[in-house]
Amino acid sequence: MNELDWHSDSISATTRIDTSYKNTQNVRRFFKATCGDHFRFDRGFMQWMKDNPGKTMGEAAAEWMRRMEINENPE
Repeated sequence: MNELDWHSDSISATTRIDTSYKNTQNVRRFFKATCGDHFRFDRGFMQWMKDNPGKTMGEAAAEWMRRMEINENPE
């Protein structure tokens, strides 16, 4: 199986994060379309992406939204 080109290949919610993952403008476009224009990379989330090969981009989007929910509504 060929590695995904994170710069130019199509990314969907079912795209699997692989060990070649990179934070690219293409990835940012996916997250902005999925999570909203307020999407921003932060160090913790970028590390989560690197630490979770095999998860899908849909799962990654859900994780980012979960993190934003916690930040907005701390217990």
